Amino acid sequence: RSIGIVARWLVERRLTQAAERLERLRVELAQVDEQLGVVADAADDHELRAMVSETPLAAQEAAEARKHADALCRHRDQIRHEISELEAHSDRWLDELARG
Repeated sequence: RSIGIVARWLVERRLTQAAERLERLRVELAQVDEQLGVVADAADDHELRAMVSETPLAAQEAAEARKHADALCRHRDQIRHEISELEAHSDRWLDELARG
């Protein structure tokens, strides 16, 4: 089965857009990974201080820092999932062009 000229153009356009989006996502993932290292370390420090000081304020600060680190982890996971999805779509589009 052969794809037509318009369909081929459309698949190529999708591949180009996916490649551009993948590049942006990979840059964002690297930034989030870097931020996560800092935020997770800060959360660990806050948790240690909370254990040592045993004050409600320190416990609240530790909980807030951990929430922030957890939110960043979820964001990182979302980016990884989107990268995976785009790579899978790109593979299918490449297969379609190869059969073309």
